[in-house]
Amino acid sequence: MASVVAKGINEAVQVNIPVLVQLSKHASSLKLGSRQVIACQSGGYQSPFKGRGMEFDESRLYNPGDDIRNIDWRVTARMGKAYTKLYHEERERPVFIWVDYRKSMFFATRGCFKSVLAARMASLLAWSATHYGDRVGGIVFSENAHHELKPQRGKQGALRLINQLVNHPVWRPNKTNDKDIREGSKLIARLQRVARPGSLIFLVSDFRNFDETALSQISRLSRHNEIVMVYMYDQLEKSLPITGRYRVSNGVDEITIDAYDKVRTEDYRRRFIDRLEQLKQLSRRNRMKLVSCSTQDDPLTVLQTGL
Repeated sequence: MASVVAKGINEAVQVNIPVLVQLSKHASSLKLGSRQVIACQSGGYQSPFKGRGMEFDESRLYNPGDDIRNIDWRVTARMGKAYTKLYHEERERPVFIWVDYRKSMFFATRGCFKSVLAARMASLLAWSATHYGDRVGGIVFSENAHHELKPQRGKQGALRLINQLVNHPVWRPNKTNDKDIREGSKLIARLQRVARPGSLIFLVSDFRNFDETALSQISRLSRHNEIVMVYMYDQLEKSLPITGRYRVSNGVDEITIDAYDKVRTEDYRRRFIDRLEQLKQLSRRNRMKLVSCSTQDDPLTVLQTGL
C-alpha cells in the first residue's frame, strides 16, 4: 500500500503545492462512496444523495399539466405570462472539504503538524472527488481568515483548493486582520450557509472549542448532506508521558507538565477519551462517518480504511 507521510522536517511543518499535486496519483485508490445507497444518479457510481438531486436548467412557457409548484413567479411577473422552471438531473455530486487551520492545528510532537496532515487529507479527498467526476469546493479557515470555494468540476476544482491550502494567510503569521473566530458554532454556521443539500461534506479538524451548539449544528447539517468527520490529534494530546516533568512553551508562555501526578495524568487522558466518545456518539446518532487520524499516521492509509 502506498504511503504519503512527510519525508523531511520542512514537509512536517509546511505545505507546498508540488507535494499536494503529486497526491493525485493516489486518487483512483481512494473511493468516496457510501455503504448506504439512497438514490441512483447518472454519474460514475451510485451515491447516497439526500435531496432531489436536480439543478435548475431553464424557464419556458407554462403548459397545461405542468406542476404548478414549479412556476417561475419572477419570470411570470416580468413577461405577463405563466412560465415554469425546468430541472435536469445533477450529474456530479458536490464534495465540500472544510479544513481547520486554527492555532491548535499547528502542533505535533511527532510525525507532522495537524495542519499539514489536514492539507494532505484535503488534497487526497479533492483528487479522489475529481477522479470520480464530482465537483470540489470547500472552506479553509483560521481564527483570522476564512476562504470559501464554490464546488467546481474537473482538476481546476482540486487545484483551487490546493492553492488555498498552501497560500492561506495563516502560513504568514504577520498577515492578520481584526477578525478572531474561534468558536465551532460560528464556523459551522458559515458552512451551513454555503453547503448545498445533497453534498458530501468532510470536516477536517481537531474539533477544539466545539460545544453542544456546534455539535447540534453538525447534526442539522447531516439531515440533508452526507458528513464525514476527520478527527486530528497528536499522541501527546491523547496521553502524557509515563513519568517526568516537562517544560512546554509556545515561544511566549510556558508551562510545566508533571507526569508524576497520577491523578492529573489520568484526568488528562480521560478528557481525550471523553472528547472522542462525544464525536463517536454524534456520528452514531446521525449516521455519519468518523475517521480518527494521529499526526504519525499515513493519511492515505487512514482514508482507505475509514472510507
